[in-house]
Amino acid sequence: MATDPRSLMILVAGPYRSGTGDDPHKLEANVRAMNESALRLFRAGHLPVTGEALALPLLNTAGSTRPGDPLFDEIFHPVAEQLLSRCDAVLRIGGPSEGADRMVAQACALGKPVYSDPAHVPDAR
Repeated sequence: MATDPRSLMILVAGPYRSGTGDDPHKLEANVRAMNESALRLFRAGHLPVTGEALALPLLNTAGSTRPGDPLFDEIFHPVAEQLLSRCDAVLRIGGPSEGADRMVAQACALGKPVYSDPAHVPDAR
């Protein structure tokens, strides 16, 4: 698939820990929801990314034992913040999330578009 010049790199931001009580099944469901939105964006011709896709393997490798431990705090949100600096836009999905809301605020401050529904993102094709 050739990259279309209108193709955007879009950070999918949604709740990861919020409302889960750190239950692994609920955390996994939140990641799945972000990945489902990312797939929709990909099929519309964009390059979707999630901070979780980059941060979670790093956390595992670093030896993090649970969400919120010192390694989590060192890695999780900083990865998303660095990723956002390279993205063209943000898609905010799901319910309440301090981290996702922080990504939206930073995107707005940088003048990047923020979408609240994958259907509102223009197709790149």
